Amino acid sequence: MNDNANTRRLIAVTLDEASIGRGNPDQEHERAIAIYDLVEQNDFNIPGHEGGPYSLNIALHESRLAFEIRGGAGEPVVTHILSLSPFRRLLKDYFMVCESYFSAIRTATPSQIESIDMGRRGLHNDGAKLLAERLAGKIDCDFETARRIFTLVTALHWKG
Repeated sequence: MNDNANTRRLIAVTLDEASIGRGNPDQEHERAIAIYDLVEQNDFNIPGHEGGPYSLNIALHESRLAFEIRGGAGEPVVTHILSLSPFRRLLKDYFMVCESYFSAIRTATPSQIESIDMGRRGLHNDGAKLLAERLAGKIDCDFETARRIFTLVTALHWKG
């Protein structure tokens, strides 16, 4: 891995327990998986800042996500506030399709399950695109990283 790849990445992601709170065991499991996947493979950079790798703390402030980013030495770099309003409809549709998927697993044919899953993946991709658009100019990340961050956002909103 080259030096640039070592600096353009997240090495830690935490959730602010004071504002987000703990979930039930299923929610905590989903959050832990989403964080692990994000830290394991990502391309993340702050435009104009050369201090990576980064750590990310996610907090909730008045129905907005706060991305608190620190540099490699733990120094504060920037905090970006992201309104969740543009995501509300998408998250509602996403969870509705997920419920259909889990319901279909018990009774539907494999082709029906695959069709529902394709719809779920499409909504997930739409969420990642919207997230990347909302973060443009603030956080540089590739599509797969935006997708993993959106996975974490869904895990924060999943009711279990």
